[in-house]
Amino acid sequence: MDSDELTNDIHTADPGAGACVKPFTRASRRALLRALAGWSVLATLPPGVLSLRAAASGAPGTSGVAGLNAHSALIIVDVQNCFVSGGSLAVPHGEDVVPVINRLAGLFATVVATQDWHTPGHVSFASSHPGKKPFETIDLAYGTQVLWPDHCVMGTDDAQFVHGLDTIKAQLVIRKGFHQGVDSYSAFDEADHRTTTGLAGYLKERHVRRVFVCGLATDFCVAWTALDARMAGFDTAVIEDACRGIDLNGSLAASWRSMTAAGVHRIRSADLGIF
Repeated sequence: MDSDELTNDIHTADPGAGACVKPFTRASRRALLRALAGWSVLATLPPGVLSLRAAASGAPGTSGVAGLNAHSALIIVDVQNCFVSGGSLAVPHGEDVVPVINRLAGLFATVVATQDWHTPGHVSFASSHPGKKPFETIDLAYGTQVLWPDHCVMGTDDAQFVHGLDTIKAQLVIRKGFHQGVDSYSAFDEADHRTTTGLAGYLKERHVRRVFVCGLATDFCVAWTALDARMAGFDTAVIEDACRGIDLNGSLAASWRSMTAAGVHRIRSADLGIF
């Protein structure tokens, strides 16, 4: 039994976190990683994932989440130099999210930003594994690991927020991936699914019930953040035009399938009635 299967329990929200969330496993995320190695995503999705329904009103994948209030938060994921043009792991057109996110940030009472913040020689770097190349996968104790080019090394300019990103409204910055032996895509949990960042507790203490996720990259850190937000009991939306994806071997489409199955709303900024 792997670490993903150990988390197949029922997660219920506390009174301040919204409605009950039905059972959901990490298997859809594991399937996404397997897709990178050329495996079938649909064949590895468990039946329970496909039957999951959103906790909030409105069908998954629709824009039935409009209405920002004090219980809404914006999570800005990894809008850093390493993920835009000229960076060490550039996401195509990654810099295009900056003006959209800047406009969004001013609308939320609670804003959180994250940074990938890796040690030199991090386990997720292909350079740490002789004979391995970027974008290959390996098996680690916590599951499948995609090997990346060296990127977002702590303290470097590569790891800083993109110039022009307005972070003034961000009350909290979550740095993730700083443990040498485990990767961290999600703003909530590291890739071992055991080590938390504390974000869920922070949001619940601030009486947040609904989170809107944006940033880089859609099919990795944004998707994992959205999935973990649902696991923590939050009504969750991903703002598609405020994100950009990497799309390795179909990972972008696979991530949207996984998010929709988990009850994540797929919206655009215009759906908030603000542009």
